[in-house]
Amino acid sequence: MGLLDGLRAILGSRAEADAGRDADPDDLFGMSTAYLTMQADLGYESLDVGALCFSGVDSSDFRDAVDEVEAILEAGREETGTGFSVTADDHGYQWVVLTDDDPEDLITSMHFAADTFIEHGYGSRLLAAVFAYEDRDGTAYWIYSFRRGRFYPFVPRSGRERDSSAEFTLESALDGELEIEREKDYWYPLWPSERGTHPWE
Repeated sequence: MGLLDGLRAILGSRAEADAGRDADPDDLFGMSTAYLTMQADLGYESLDVGALCFSGVDSSDFRDAVDEVEAILEAGREETGTGFSVTADDHGYQWVVLTDDDPEDLITSMHFAADTFIEHGYGSRLLAAVFAYEDRDGTAYWIYSFRRGRFYPFVPRSGRERDSSAEFTLESALDGELEIEREKDYWYPLWPSERGTHPWE
């Protein structure tokens, strides 16, 4: 199974078929308190960036949906200061990347973007929402799988290794605040293309 097949299976159709509950963009608001726990209890600082991963559709209607997402985020930029960009990665997936030093505004903007896709009938194209942190050992992510309706931690290290101990600590600390994915098979690693970059770069 190649990387693309793996992503499709773990965050895509297989995940949806095996899901125990429907995804709900309102789940993203769970990160509002998680930010505080990550900083106060675990020593992680927010990197003030998050991203929404989705797979595109070659149609004008889908393009209109993306345009509306961009228009909504542009309209909100003046009020919230949340910056954004829409990019594509080397695997053909698209990302809405959001930056804001206010976690509440970042989460709200991401919710608006996800909700707009759903309102246009493209909720099934949403794959993941990603929130970035760091501590003295490096970067860590919380990833929300839209197909599973669950969060899981991802802590990459050099050499494409995962810090399982750190992921277990994050899981234990945030259990109860976030809907945690219990089946570890669905903790799909969104590897950055290069060390020191994010999965969407």
